[in-house]
Amino acid sequence: MKAQVLITPKKGIADPQGTAVEQALHALGFADVRAVRVGKVIDLELPEGDREAALAALTHMSEQLLANTNIEQYTCMILDEDA
Repeated sequence: MKAQVLITPKKGIADPQGTAVEQALHALGFADVRAVRVGKVIDLELPEGDREAALAALTHMSEQLLANTNIEQYTCMILDEDA
């Protein structure tokens, strides 16, 4: 099954990449863009089986390795095969 973890900086944590992207967008004429935050997406392929067990495994992976939980928040998802 296909799975995904979305990782973004926590609120209140500086995001220099987001600031740089926002400034670049303004320079390109997209002046209305605000509050840009840059994160990462991790796509995984997990064995077919229990979705709840897969979500629990994704959470454990995120806590242990994928996200720096001091400064990042994460969301784990099991994707439909069509995604």
